[in-house]
Amino acid sequence: MRKRVAWFTMGFFFVVLLGSGVSMAQTKPIVLKLAETHPQDYPITKGDYEFARLVKERSNGRIIVEVYHSKQLGEERAVIEQVQLGAIDMTRVSISAVSAFVRELDAFQLPYLYRNADHMWKVLNGPIGEEILKKHEAYNFVGLGWFEAGSRNFYTKRPVKTVSDLKGMKIRVQQAPLMVAMVQALGAVATPLPFGEVYSALQTGVVDGAENNWPSYLSTSHYEVAKYFIVDEHTRVPEITVASKKVLDRLSKEDRALLVQAMRDAQPYQCKLWVEYEKVAEKAVRDRGCVITEVSPAEKQKFMDAMKPVYDKQPPEIMAVVNKIRAVK
Repeated sequence: MRKRVAWFTMGFFFVVLLGSGVSMAQTKPIVLKLAETHPQDYPITKGDYEFARLVKERSNGRIIVEVYHSKQLGEERAVIEQVQLGAIDMTRVSISAVSAFVRELDAFQLPYLYRNADHMWKVLNGPIGEEILKKHEAYNFVGLGWFEAGSRNFYTKRPVKTVSDLKGMKIRVQQAPLMVAMVQALGAVATPLPFGEVYSALQTGVVDGAENNWPSYLSTSHYEVAKYFIVDEHTRVPEITVASKKVLDRLSKEDRALLVQAMRDAQPYQCKLWVEYEKVAEKAVRDRGCVITEVSPAEKQKFMDAMKPVYDKQPPEIMAVVNKIRAVK
């Protein structure tokens, strides 16, 4: 009788063990790789890490986001293609890089569109921004949310104080048609190049200038080879984090919602770091001898007037979004 009980007990625990083995397999952490272009200590990358922290905390460790900074997984354009295919789980990129898929993103980065940063965030965090995020799913992406990237300005190898000074200069732009059109409207020669090639292009004279925000100007050391910075604030191009729809479709609705909320809650932290770092970056490049030119209201109006052909060429669906953005108070 005791032997029967012993065998029954062993069999019972064997079944329980098998069952727990399946359970253990099911609770193995889901690991998601996030590709990032910027270095580890950059404000946007720190926002990635905050997102990862919130995801791990709120999932009780079931979901782990691993951040691969400094282009470890490749340049933005190549990474986006891999995310679309499901080979990389997610990436944080400039919206210019995904505007080839979601054309309405062109509206978000038209020059001199936003009144200020507050205006932009009301747009991004409101119905307009939500609608654009959802449009990514048609292209096998899931738009998770937005990060701050400040305003973009021109910097060059020789002084630029007016619109006419840009005429004929070769200016590096992001690999997006709208950015090309903007620079051409100013009379310059638009030269699309990957982000990682800009320093050498400036150094060797392939381009005469580029355009970006204060923190990128410092972190890339572009100030070493293009010391003239003109504060024209031509665009505010936010960052977006997109995930592979193929990957996220394997998660539950609850886990997908968790990722979206974590990104949204990481946003204020990232924005705070950005504003702080902009001030640090501006002071740093000034201290290094860079020549900073503040654009007068009258001259800025000339920059804005030069953009009329860019707006005139926008299709009705883009201008419909532009008009909605302008109406946001």
